[in-house]
Amino acid sequence: MRSVFMGTPEFSQIVLRALCERGRAPVAVVTRADKPAGRGNTLSASPVKKYAVSRGIETLQPEKLSDPVFTERLCALSPDIIIVVAYGKILPDYVLKLPKYGCINAHASILPEYRGAAPMQRAIMDGKRETGVTIMKMDKGVDTGDTLLTLKTPLSDTDTLESVHDRLAELSAEGLLQALELIECGRAVFVSQDHEKASYAEKIRREDEVIDFRRSASELSCQIRALTPYPFAFCSFNGRSLKITKATVLEGPPEKEGIPGEVLAAGKNGIIVACGSGALLITEVFPENKRRMSAADFVNGARIKPGDKLVGVIGT
Repeated sequence: MRSVFMGTPEFSQIVLRALCERGRAPVAVVTRADKPAGRGNTLSASPVKKYAVSRGIETLQPEKLSDPVFTERLCALSPDIIIVVAYGKILPDYVLKLPKYGCINAHASILPEYRGAAPMQRAIMDGKRETGVTIMKMDKGVDTGDTLLTLKTPLSDTDTLESVHDRLAELSAEGLLQALELIECGRAVFVSQDHEKASYAEKIRREDEVIDFRRSASELSCQIRALTPYPFAFCSFNGRSLKITKATVLEGPPEKEGIPGEVLAAGKNGIIVACGSGALLITEVFPENKRRMSAADFVNGARIKPGDKLVGVIGT
């Protein structure tokens, strides 16, 4: 089958590489336009573009999918199927209807749960014990299309967004390879989603990043892992932002009680902070205007001590 691949971030690039390495290279790639990045605002290509160019794959970067020049070129490519992985734009009706076998998408959740922009983060944040990838045929809705395959993976108490991201990207590639084989052989069976069981994974907002120590230590551990390595969950110490990059639930009761956000202990093992329920052992932090460091180094530099307070609103 002649395919066109649509994607943008590193997640998509991992999938594209796997498809190419397994003999499923697309005839063209569609990705976002280059964007200014860094202090010099130098135009930067998306991870998908960088890989496609290295492979000599034609790369299209329309500002709008309705652009007549892009429309003409996409139609001229005559794709049998369009593969979409985290492209970042809603596909117009003509794109959905163009390929013989439609547009198939790898979505990083077990649909109909966590439709939308941030399924990986929300699943970790909610303390789910399992997640996965769903291969579906796209329609006009947001992740509402009929499903073909679901590949699952367990979530552990040590999983972060980084580890889940990489695992689900590999699962996406595997699922798409299976899907292409089924479609090509005429054995694909698409099944309607149970829309009554659907949930939506909203885009991560600034308020999702704030650590509220009135919540349980378990909930905060999930929040911190869900936002690592970006954008990180944060609180403040002495009015300055403090991103928490590694933390675990303290096993057993703390040696002493404290109000939420109170430092119970600080030393070479990290910082123990009281929560609404239980306590959190912080082992790595990212202080404002400094490098990422161990909590022990931060304790030494900031002279943090028992009785100090970490708060969830900057400047209070």
